[in-house]
This record gives sequence, structure tokens and C-alpha cells, in this order.
Amino acid sequence: MTETDVTPSDINTKATRHVRACLTAAGLDGQIMTLTETSRSAEEAAAAIGVPVGAIVKTLVFTITEHDTGKIWPVAALVSGDRQCHMKALPDLAAIDGKPGRPDAATVKKITGYSIGAVSPIGLDEDITILIDSALCRFDRVWASAGHTHLVVGLSFQELTLLTSGRVTPDLAH
Repeated sequence: MTETDVTPSDINTKATRHVRACLTAAGLDGQIMTLTETSRSAEEAAAAIGVPVGAIVKTLVFTITEHDTGKIWPVAALVSGDRQCHMKALPDLAAIDGKPGRPDAATVKKITGYSIGAVSPIGLDEDITILIDSALCRFDRVWASAGHTHLVVGLSFQELTLLTSGRVTPDLAH
């Protein structure tokens, strides 16, 4: 299959059905766009949609290993596509005394239910701390993965915040 040979059955996966169900439950169905090109990166997504890179929501998954207990806490950082996550700030922002790390692809899939390159901020488990880059509020509409490299969802900043129950912070990215 080439990148332009996407059919409806290819994008009807467990992950995409979960995103659609979450959007429907929130009264936001009909906001998913199918792309003919992949959106594995913020740059690809922005080019495919025709928006500034900053309007793309990068959903980055981290873990923080707690110093005292060794417990591993999942954290999702929703970062504007034109910014970089300030990884060293994650423990303070998540209120976890520990060391941040980047999990491998299998761990990301286990934590989120989504594959790397298609991690959606929508429908993440409530035990995942979600932090949102305040720079995303610059845009009337932001675009996030809908659980597949060929699907994105357009939301207002407020809709993104409400759907994810994330905490908005100016200190997440630079």
C-alpha cells in the first residue's frame, strides 16, 4: 500500500473507532479529516492540511520514574508543532519527584493504545497525566492525530483542553 492508497477499511481500526467514540460522546463528531498523505510528523501534517506547523498538536509520551518508589508514571505532553518539549520540566509540571524518560514504541502503544506517529490526545486513560502547551492557544483551530497517520481532528484550543482534561502550562515547551 502506498501513502495515497488509503481506503476506509484501512482507517477503521480499534484506535480510530475509540477516537470517534470519544468525539461523538463529546458532541464533536464530524471533525475528523482524512489525509491522502501521512501525518507522522508535525511538518507532514501541517503540509497535508495547509496550516502553520504550530497549529499541529504533537502528542509526546514520556514516563517519569519516581525516585522514592521506582513507580513509573505515564505523562503525555501536548506540544505545539513548532516547539520542543522541555523534558527536564516534566517532573515539576506533573508533580512527580522523579526522572523523565522516553519509552520505546511498544511501551507507548501499551500506555496509550496508539502507535507512534499516530498517538491521539483523545481518549487517553485517566491515569496518564496530560500537560498542554499554552502556545497552542495562538490558533483558532489545532489539529491532532485521530489515531491513524492518515486521520486528523480539528479542534478549538478549548475543545482540546476539555476533551483531554489536560493542564495548560506555559512551561512545557520552548
